[in-house]
Amino acid sequence: MMRLPARNFLNMMTKKTHFVFFNPDQWRGDVMGHLGNPAASTPELDRLAETDAVSFSRAFCQNPVCTPSRCSFMTGWYPHTLGKRSMTHLLRPDEPTMLHHLKEAGWRVWWGGKNDLTLDVEGACHVRHKARPAHENLHVDESWRPSPADFSMFAGKRDKHPGEDCYLDQDWCHVLEAERVIEAYDGKGPLCLYLALQYPHPPYGVEEPYFSSIDRTALPPRIRAEEIGPGKPVMQGLIRERQNLDDHDEAWWDELRATYYGMCARVDAQVGRIVRALKRAGLYDDTALFFFSDHGDYTGDYGLVEKAQNLFEDCLTRVPFLLKPPASQDCQPGVRKALVELVDIPVTVYELANIEPAYSNFGRSLTHLLAKDETHRDAVFCEGGRLEGETHCAESSADDPASLYWPRTYIQKTDDVAHGKAIMCRTDRFKYIYRLKEPDEFYDLVQDPNECHNIIDTPAYAPRLESCRQQVLDFLARTSDIVPWQQDPRDVNANTASSLYPQPASVDPAPSRVAEV
Repeated sequence: MMRLPARNFLNMMTKKTHFVFFNPDQWRGDVMGHLGNPAASTPELDRLAETDAVSFSRAFCQNPVCTPSRCSFMTGWYPHTLGKRSMTHLLRPDEPTMLHHLKEAGWRVWWGGKNDLTLDVEGACHVRHKARPAHENLHVDESWRPSPADFSMFAGKRDKHPGEDCYLDQDWCHVLEAERVIEAYDGKGPLCLYLALQYPHPPYGVEEPYFSSIDRTALPPRIRAEEIGPGKPVMQGLIRERQNLDDHDEAWWDELRATYYGMCARVDAQVGRIVRALKRAGLYDDTALFFFSDHGDYTGDYGLVEKAQNLFEDCLTRVPFLLKPPASQDCQPGVRKALVELVDIPVTVYELANIEPAYSNFGRSLTHLLAKDETHRDAVFCEGGRLEGETHCAESSADDPASLYWPRTYIQKTDDVAHGKAIMCRTDRFKYIYRLKEPDEFYDLVQDPNECHNIIDTPAYAPRLESCRQQVLDFLARTSDIVPWQQDPRDVNANTASSLYPQPASVDPAPSRVAEV
């Protein structure tokens, strides 16, 4: 557990670092050109990694769906630490986030995009941008969908309205407003911009020029369902059966995958706009820019689309993560191969901001990796699933057979085995997955990089398997809870003790969100 050292605040530098958190949703870690993907169109990120930023090629999220991952990377806690492991349990007003701490320390926090994080949005930012899009979210406008029985998420090419400079959906609204905020900066207090974008989250749909920017012939081979050996978890097979996409040929899959790559290309272009705005405003050198996603996406691998809460293939758990520090920080741009986790983000930010939050977290600062390539973690962890009877963890789409997410969420609600709790431990070479209700999984990522052949019962790997099991036990022992720094008087009257998580009457206990995004 990381407890930040005390600092002498009287000696803090008067010139504070600005922060930009560029947080696209559901971007797999292998869709970037500078990491060797020939089909990826990411010139802005590639340029950053070449000139000013470090790109962590083996960065991993702590849960493969939105809300638990966001609660984790905004606090430095793992999903199990406080039970933030469903889409319907957000952070409470008395639970800290990185944004809250930056705001309290004097940063002017602007938030554009989705929540899926906290009940206390007002406490986390000064401004929450309200988008006025000309195009509805593809979850809201499903006119692209062939029928309610189609779960492919494939919307294809989207058309601009006549006279539009860009396809003005919510993401573009937020990016354009963030540009305006940067250019209007008046020098009063350091800036913090949080761009929590929707793309490249499916449905898979994107406008020109991004739709046609991807060379379909350069796409890496898809991991096909026929390649999967025995021993994979029940959830994967049940989702594949309900999504019912087996009849589509490779040309169809290539179009779906290229559309997803085009969505990533659009986000890359938006990153470039923010970088150029920072340079025009003279803020670039004093800004730390974090670019990372909350989790990945199947995008056709294993015959599946979207993601699942207790499946842990690298396409779901490995995410893009670039960090451009302020110019005052020593940095050797390029790719780092160290294993890192998204829980490492808050403690890194606190160090760059020279602030000390009044709580413990489990992150490890990444600043030592900026100047040179070093080891960082022996293993990374991801977790998901539920216990039997935890119906309160279900999503509303589980009861709607026409929902885009029904193949997954119905199983999550109704099948205690398929949606049983699980924990991934991934080392440099091996991946071990402990499953509460099913046989465990074990993969040699050198011999089987696609994670198709479960070798849990192979005697030759027994010592390695035992080592990973011990790492999971150590991980749970270290991260099982948080002891508050504020101590309570032992003689307090039990009748006047407050609840653990007091909730203001003005906070809606079940806030609405755009459906499942």
